[in-house]
Amino acid sequence: MGKAANSSISLKQIHVTDNFWNKYVHLVKDVIIPYQWDILNDKLEDVETSHCIENFKIAAGEKEGEFQGAVFQDTDVAKWLEAVGFVLNYERDEKLEELADETIELIGRAQQPDGYLNTYFTIKEPDGRWSNLMEGHELYTAGHMIEAAVAYYEATGKRRFLEIVSKFADLVCQTFGPEEGKIHGYPGHQEIELALVKLYRVTREKKYLDLAKYFIDLRGTGKNYFLEEEKRPGHKRIFPDFVNYDTMYAQAHKPVRKQRTAEGHAVRANYMYSAMADLAYEYQDKELQQACRNLWDNMVHKRMYITGSVGSSGFLERFTTDYDLPNDSNYSETCATIALAMFGKRMADMEKDASYMDVVERALYNTLLSGIAMDGKSFFYVNPLEVWPVSCMPRTSREHVKPVRQKWFGVACCPPNITRTLASLGQYIYFQEENEIYVNLYVANETEVTLNGVPFKITLKGNFPWENKMTVSVDGVQETEAIIAFRVPAYAENFKILRNGKEENLTEDHGYIKISGKMYKETFEISFDAEPVFVHANPQVRVDSAKVAVVKGPLVYCVEEADNGENLSSVMVNTDQKIEETYDDELLEGCSVLHITGKKISEKGWNEGILYQNRKVELEDVKLTLVPYCYWGNRENGEMLVWMKELFYM
Repeated sequence: MGKAANSSISLKQIHVTDNFWNKYVHLVKDVIIPYQWDILNDKLEDVETSHCIENFKIAAGEKEGEFQGAVFQDTDVAKWLEAVGFVLNYERDEKLEELADETIELIGRAQQPDGYLNTYFTIKEPDGRWSNLMEGHELYTAGHMIEAAVAYYEATGKRRFLEIVSKFADLVCQTFGPEEGKIHGYPGHQEIELALVKLYRVTREKKYLDLAKYFIDLRGTGKNYFLEEEKRPGHKRIFPDFVNYDTMYAQAHKPVRKQRTAEGHAVRANYMYSAMADLAYEYQDKELQQACRNLWDNMVHKRMYITGSVGSSGFLERFTTDYDLPNDSNYSETCATIALAMFGKRMADMEKDASYMDVVERALYNTLLSGIAMDGKSFFYVNPLEVWPVSCMPRTSREHVKPVRQKWFGVACCPPNITRTLASLGQYIYFQEENEIYVNLYVANETEVTLNGVPFKITLKGNFPWENKMTVSVDGVQETEAIIAFRVPAYAENFKILRNGKEENLTEDHGYIKISGKMYKETFEISFDAEPVFVHANPQVRVDSAKVAVVKGPLVYCVEEADNGENLSSVMVNTDQKIEETYDDELLEGCSVLHITGKKISEKGWNEGILYQNRKVELEDVKLTLVPYCYWGNRENGEMLVWMKELFYM
């Protein structure tokens, strides 16, 4: 069966009821979307000015003024509208829909007669269209606008926004391509490629799919387009401080099919990889599919953090080299984690291999959620694994690390990206193939599907990840042949399934247990063990040598100063002990808390006048409390640490 734009099961049919996720999902409509709307309209005095809506009014000729913000400022409202579309799938809201419609009409009025849509170039550089693909972000911005329109159309059935972006996409098709007289170039920041696939899937206009393939196939071939672009007379830089352009930064250093390692800007890379996976599926391109596997394997097994984040360098937000994973100066942009989850979901759906979803789950449960405060009103752009607040100083190697979440950013790609991801969480829970349903995430929900033409309601109940017992009810209007596949997480021990009270003989296929046969009114009870454990890094990860982290299921845990005092880097733990787990209803809106014992280097005998001294290290006993990494920084400003020193007894 062909893929839908955003999910193989319509998001209208998936209703999340999960206690863990609804802490955040319920905030999207009532808190996060209104909060971000106020920011987009510059209504909040104590946050960085957005000017986003104002730019559209100026571009539409309804106000006088100058363009303000980043060259890709339009994408903030695009992602906001996409989130609105996702929200309207599960709860229609007349006022919110009216607000979105008004915004869409404003965007339409800002669109130029030939279909062009970009407020930066319309207002500030009207003669600069398509002249700086390296830095201009025109195609990137177009991609986010297309994604928003597709989501809004799928939710509401309204075609106005879809018509606006289709007109723009038609212009892009007329401008770019292999034909003589067209621009033989590709995006500096990838995004439009995956968006064009989505547009194709709702319109069935093959030219959109073909253009996405053209952009991917051309990238990194022949003379580098960006370097040749720079040589043109009168070429004008948008980011003049960004000198000595590195083609690897934009994954344009070689053809995509020949790329073997994840390189360059981590968000650009994973947006491109997501498009590659989509195109591999649509064209049944086995060579492109293998390239996706190669890139995934390198990124996940050699360049990814334990929290599911990627992009270790604070300089240029990029990958560096294998096993270079610093904890206190890493970048790990929230957008990069979201893009990684997008890529992993596509690969899992195409190959029906649960190992991809193991990574997706880790990314969603850890770094996605660390990127947003529990009140929905502040955000992390950067997600370190170790923080000493006073060292996060301007004009230092940790300048980019913020010890507290920020209300907004001058470059605000991450907050609305989090919003649209939370609003579309349902897309990750299931895959459907004709009469097959794949359960990927154990997120409580109620979902309606059709199997062999028969309507079914699937209800998943449970309290995961705090408890590892779930019930999945499959309720059809009549009996039919079907297959339901349950993901077996890599961390799960003693995985069991009872079908209507009887234990099933389980055969695992690429990480899924498939149960087939007549389906009518079925109850599946799933259980497994996932005790908290100590985890070590590959010895090649130099910064984590002789260190240990604590993981329970998909959740990575950390120690915070709020529970354990300061100077956390002086803590050592013995991994022979059993980790104690308790559930605290009050802490962080309810979560499992872990307790271990350890040692801490004593400061007795040291004073401010001594920096180095020839003396034996003295250790003190300590009791340590660990909380989920995704919740860190929600109480008070203080130190945080994921990787602790291991205490060895020789």
